[in-house]
Amino acid sequence: MFRTLYSKLALVLTGLLCLVGMAIILVAGFSAEMYQKEAAQRLNLDLADHIVSERLLIRDNRIDEEGMKDIFHMLMVINPRIEIYLLDPEGRILAYSADPGKVKRKEVSLVPVRALLEKAPRLPVLGDDPRNPARQKVFSVARIPEKGELQGYLYVILGGERYDSVVQKLKGSYILQVSAWLIFACLLFSLIVGLVLFATMTGRLRRLSNTIQAFKKGSSDASPGTKIPGGGVDEITLLESVFAEMRQRIESQVDELQRADTERRDMIANVSHDLRTPLATLQGYIETMLLKDKSLPEADRRLYLETALKHCGRLSVLVSELFELAKLESYDSLMVCEPFHPGELVQDVVQKFKLKAAEKKISILTNIERDLPLVNADIGLIERALENLIENAVHYTPEGGEVRLNLAPDQGNIRVQVRDSGCGIPEDELPLIFNRFFQSDKSRLNSTGHSGLGLSIVQKIMELHGRDIEVESKINSGTTFTFHLPCHSPG
Repeated sequence: MFRTLYSKLALVLTGLLCLVGMAIILVAGFSAEMYQKEAAQRLNLDLADHIVSERLLIRDNRIDEEGMKDIFHMLMVINPRIEIYLLDPEGRILAYSADPGKVKRKEVSLVPVRALLEKAPRLPVLGDDPRNPARQKVFSVARIPEKGELQGYLYVILGGERYDSVVQKLKGSYILQVSAWLIFACLLFSLIVGLVLFATMTGRLRRLSNTIQAFKKGSSDASPGTKIPGGGVDEITLLESVFAEMRQRIESQVDELQRADTERRDMIANVSHDLRTPLATLQGYIETMLLKDKSLPEADRRLYLETALKHCGRLSVLVSELFELAKLESYDSLMVCEPFHPGELVQDVVQKFKLKAAEKKISILTNIERDLPLVNADIGLIERALENLIENAVHYTPEGGEVRLNLAPDQGNIRVQVRDSGCGIPEDELPLIFNRFFQSDKSRLNSTGHSGLGLSIVQKIMELHGRDIEVESKINSGTTFTFHLPCHSPG
């Protein structure tokens, strides 16, 4: 029944207001009673003194019976709630104005009597009630006589038995009832306002909870906004922001996993296709050589072996590049960044392709600006990226063309460009060239020995360095790949 936060808060608030209401009533009643006693005692504090000053009730340790009767009768007529008691110096009751049989005590304690006789006592001071041994009341007291040897005390109870019954009736009075209803109305109003405020505050939590439940079930409902007001935030706003960011991150990771799974499926299909062709060729030539072992001419035998060796090389390149890409993507190869001269590395890589380029009558040119600063990167990975880019450029550049490498400083970085004069790449295929095993239809015709993983490896190397690689291409005008390396800063 009380499962929601709002219902629990409402229950706590209701219980708290009930306790507060009871406490208010008890405190108000106690305060009113004590104030009434204090006011009565303060107003009648000198009453006993006035009586004693008018008439000496004890003389030579003898009670003035006639005077006592006159005073008792006069005071009972004027104020019937007052009760008068005559005490000896030890507090024993000698005479009283009450009806016979009503007085239950034979003596009263003199401790409150002496306390009231002191100067500036803290009111109210309660003394023993002779009519009720279990109760105390406010009183007025005076020495007899005022000066001289103490012969007794005049002890005046300011709220008699009749006054008690009046107080009981006041508890059911109209004023008290109105006060009680006013207190109840204030508490009820506070409860309603509190419930409304709780509903407002928990409404955001409820909406966030519904959003989380919907997200858990896979719903595409809009999540809370991530924008945080500039004037400060509360915990709910921060929770909404954190959940929104977490949701975006989870959705991004799910999309990335789905994309990776799609790429994995495509890669398996492409690997199966690329492996099937050389394997089938190998199998065919080897079976032919086995079947025609004795009758096969030497020239055909050599041709078959060269063809098989060529396809073995293709398989070796494919497996090697697959392993290298998997290693890069799993971060098994830890990067070791170190300062090195980019021009020297480019010259070393170019030397590896001079012979292959010369066979196709392709010129490999370098344009390296003087006094280039050192760069900070993994020299082995950058070398591999340059090899893949130059190999692609040489492969897709026709005879008589050229491949040009440009190195130049660019705002704290070194810009590296690999440009060829090949057939170019269609504009709609440019976003796809870094995908695994992607090869355009035109280039696939001449792609013998190419796995389609070279550019994927280059892109992964750039990602590990926190860099991007850009490509520009026009049909029959060549292609340019550009990336930047950070300059080395000593110290």
